[in-house]
Amino acid sequence: MAVKFVKLVTGETVIGTHNEIKNGLEDVALIQVIPGSAGIQIAIVPYGFPFEEKIGGFISMDKVVYEYQSVPQDLENKYHEAKSNIKISSTMPQGDLSAPAGQKNEEKVIDIESLFRKP
Repeated sequence: MAVKFVKLVTGETVIGTHNEIKNGLEDVALIQVIPGSAGIQIAIVPYGFPFEEKIGGFISMDKVVYEYQSVPQDLENKYHEAKSNIKISSTMPQGDLSAPAGQKNEEKVIDIESLFRKP
């Protein structure tokens, strides 16, 4: 099942797992943008927050007004982390295993604002 990143008729931006049979999103999480002095941060919370503590629920695709063409990989990873409580390490090698043992990989810095800029 594919992860979809969409805007609802209510104006909320959510992420969830697409269920083709039911034609909707399952395990729905709300994306909250939090402005700060160093830019913006993104919070992923259960759609039913604060009354539900776990990501779940279902939203029919007829409540979607916009589907983003792609889900940024970092956002999808954070969604999976929030849904499963399993941390995805950003320091694991990604295809380049030629680095000598003991040498640290550089951590990737993510500019969250760039995810929302128009090209």
